[in-house]
Amino acid sequence: MSTAENTNNTSSQTATKITTKKSAARKTTAKKNTATTITPKKQPGISKSVINEMSEEINNMISFAIFNGIKINTDINALVQNSNVNDLINAHNLLCDNVAPATPKSIQYTKKLHQDGKEKSLMKKLPLVRNLIVLALLFLFTFIGTGLSTHVNNDSLDKGIMSQQDPWILLLNLSFLASIAGLGVVFYLLKSVSTSVKSGTLIPEDAIYYVALIVLGLISGLIMSEIISLYTTDPNRINLFNKSLLALIGGFSSDAIFSVLQGLINKIKGLFPTS
Repeated sequence: MSTAENTNNTSSQTATKITTKKSAARKTTAKKNTATTITPKKQPGISKSVINEMSEEINNMISFAIFNGIKINTDINALVQNSNVNDLINAHNLLCDNVAPATPKSIQYTKKLHQDGKEKSLMKKLPLVRNLIVLALLFLFTFIGTGLSTHVNNDSLDKGIMSQQDPWILLLNLSFLASIAGLGVVFYLLKSVSTSVKSGTLIPEDAIYYVALIVLGLISGLIMSEIISLYTTDPNRINLFNKSLLALIGGFSSDAIFSVLQGLINKIKGLFPTS
């Protein structure tokens, strides 16, 4: 009887020890997991990725300046060799002044276009130029097609949008004027893009800006030819040349017209100060 009790006591003690060891092991594992989940605090200052990006921009600007024959400040060499953050910032600022009006962003974008377009055809190297050329051809064909119509003449243009009763003739006349305005704005944009490519100032956001400018050009061309001409010219003297010229000027100078109208609105707002 005593032997059985001793055996039971020994078994219970052994089980208790095993349970205690398991609990201790679980606590140790939990502490390790807690220790591993603690994230180190971020150190204040400029991150390593920003420093690497700054170094890459410095190299791109130096390469751009050398390739385009731009004089580089010789103090940049000593600043870059030290690789100190303050020196890198000073070198970056000096190079920005040297390569202006180009910027690190435009230089990086131009470099990417050059690398991606090595094996592409001439029309695919610059998608923006390709799209503008396609638009120019579209406006040109529309201009020729509507101009050949017998419904587009001095008499139909004299009536304008206010007096023209036939919707088909009105559509042809407005398409004729809109195509001229489109040719004007595309003419301006193609010149602007070519200048940006030569100076290295082309950036990705220009594509969005040019789309908005094309829409503004079409609107301003129609406003100049259909609305402003009614107040600046005797209706009996309005002819094909007058309206076409106004549409062309409106499309070409759409940005300037918008600035003039915006300045006029701002002056009117200034007459009524808000509390």
